[in-house]
Amino acid sequence: MYKNKILLAIYFSVLMTITSCVKDLDVKPMDPNTILAGNLSDDPAYMKQALGKIYASFIISGQGSNGGADISASDENFFTTMRALWNLQEITTDEAICAWGDVGIADLNTQTWSPSNPFLTALYQRLGLSITYANDFIRLTKGDPDLAQYNAEARFLRALAYSWYIDLFGNPPFTTELDEVGSFYPEQIQRADLFTYITSELKSIESLLGEPKFSYPQADRAAAQMLLARLYLNAEVYTGTAQWDSCRNYADKVIISGYYSLASDYRQNFSANNDGHNNPEMIFAWEQDGVNTQGYVGTTFIIESSSDATYIRAEDYHGLTSNTNWNGNRARKDFMNILVDTLATYGGPIPASDVEFSQSKDGRVFLKMKKSMDIPSPSSNGDYGIGVYKFTANNTDGSQAASYNPAFASTDFPVFRLADAYLMRAEALFNMGNTGGAVADINVIRERAFGNTDGNITIADLTSQFILDERAREFYYEAQRRTDLVRFGQFTNGTYHWQWKGGTFNGSLTSSHLNLFPIPGDEVSANQNILQNVGY
Repeated sequence: MYKNKILLAIYFSVLMTITSCVKDLDVKPMDPNTILAGNLSDDPAYMKQALGKIYASFIISGQGSNGGADISASDENFFTTMRALWNLQEITTDEAICAWGDVGIADLNTQTWSPSNPFLTALYQRLGLSITYANDFIRLTKGDPDLAQYNAEARFLRALAYSWYIDLFGNPPFTTELDEVGSFYPEQIQRADLFTYITSELKSIESLLGEPKFSYPQADRAAAQMLLARLYLNAEVYTGTAQWDSCRNYADKVIISGYYSLASDYRQNFSANNDGHNNPEMIFAWEQDGVNTQGYVGTTFIIESSSDATYIRAEDYHGLTSNTNWNGNRARKDFMNILVDTLATYGGPIPASDVEFSQSKDGRVFLKMKKSMDIPSPSSNGDYGIGVYKFTANNTDGSQAASYNPAFASTDFPVFRLADAYLMRAEALFNMGNTGGAVADINVIRERAFGNTDGNITIADLTSQFILDERAREFYYEAQRRTDLVRFGQFTNGTYHWQWKGGTFNGSLTSSHLNLFPIPGDEVSANQNILQNVGY
């Protein structure tokens, strides 16, 4: 679906979901000859193309006939959904820090953002745009038995967008397919009510979606179950009431379905052959293709921004040979101390000569020491800190992708993979008092990481801190870290301080109101129904 150059201009204003942002979004038909929403029902083939537009809205800037973006911006790639989401989820934490001087990045590095931060605004607008596309599609296909599965997929994508709204912004404006475009100022929904809506939606479409693996990368039943498990994993944050049993139940469904297994090589999940056709672990991902789906977004952005001219050259480690070495993102040394178990791996201090941690027994370590592990200032260039080269544009064996392009990766961006089902279930079991079951699930993941039972843990080793750290070791750079830190009470005013958190070299407490991002200031000032999040 993605791999077609689909042209679709849905002829409506984004007023339906984010009334105040029309001038910023500049959403308009891109070509009078493209498919308009009112014509979709004329030909069933249009429906799949329109559905493809909703999927693509999460990963690329747009699909205009001349490559135009759906949202006007100074850099159309900079403010795409997954790129903005990655920045909010990663460089606000210990896992990444960015050296670039673009407006808004320094605020994220140090947890000092305001409602005017452009990355917050971009993601807020982008999610609203995807919801608007989905609402229109759902309204047009509602009640048509021949299009029931497409309708369910659009409802899943809308639920996914709302799940990021609830996680990052808490109380967004709310619309569905029942609302007319541009006829009113959207009402604000409260976080707990949105949680109820999303989970109810996902349950109602679970049986309408295709069987797992029916047509990658389309959303299937397992994708809905994974999203439900993730929502229930964070239920206490969103609603004040934990729902560990529900988290376990939906993770169970995926694990026992028999459709998925862990990839034998951890890195296949982050290589060009990580797609669901070749990788037994991938459940749902945003598809990227170096030939047909191009842009400095998603995994291309992660690979390029993690490279530099001296320590981690993209052409050496990642399989890209054009426009390389952006020298921006790297990890902070605090995260390196979590990922690399220095005592178990080395029996003491890390040898200075082992710059790539090659002695690590944990196969998930894709790091490289740079000029200094300490970062002198948040804006210090990428020669400082810990280099990360987890994602690659090559296949797992180092060969080029079938759709190789020297500038754009063909590596899909993972949203849900089987390892997360195991670790979500482990956390749920731990919180339900079943430590033996939790240990068993964690050891499934660690046996893949270590290649044997050397890294296995016992009940005596299991703590909530270990679970948080294990999630970091498994999912770093996959846009999950901030959510996990918030759930464990360590993102802002907890006991864990990483370098430059709060704007100080050794890290410091920050205010708990930062656990939620602010609703963009323009939205609050323009829509009388929207109240700003507490503390901003």
